[in-house]
Amino acid sequence: MRWREQGGRARVVATVLVMAALGAVPLAAQGRGDHAARIGARRAASNRAIAAHDTAGLATIFAPQVVVVSSNSTVISGRDANAMRFAEQFRTRPDVIYRRTPEAVFVYGPWRMASERGRWTGSWTDTDGRVALVGHYFAKWREISGEWYVESETYVPERCTGGAYCRTVP
Repeated sequence: MRWREQGGRARVVATVLVMAALGAVPLAAQGRGDHAARIGARRAASNRAIAAHDTAGLATIFAPQVVVVSSNSTVISGRDANAMRFAEQFRTRPDVIYRRTPEAVFVYGPWRMASERGRWTGSWTDTDGRVALVGHYFAKWREISGEWYVESETYVPERCTGGAYCRTVP
């Protein structure tokens, strides 16, 4: 019994060492908390920009070639196209709000890339009532010239309530 316990611990230690060598250990374990904090600050700033309907502020987190897959599977490529899509939503849905809440951020230091996964919410008033969406998201970040930018985001709905919007299959 004692040997199995030690063997199990040895496998865990070996796995962590291999993951660390590959750069796949969470930020805190890698001592890269500064990167996680910077990404978290950028995400928080983007949430504030959405709440303020500040399209220019929101666009600052996007890499020039960003690709976003929305909850209804619309694919939007490029910083400018994504900024225009938000501007259109802010115009047609004056009370629209989206919020992303990160659950984990991992950095692969040698390539200056990071992943973020978490939960998102969205809501607005449509012509036939209030719409509310919740789900999960995944974002890929890249550090360029010392700043972190989103290269891709994918939003997967888990639940939609209210209005015809939720009853229409994309």
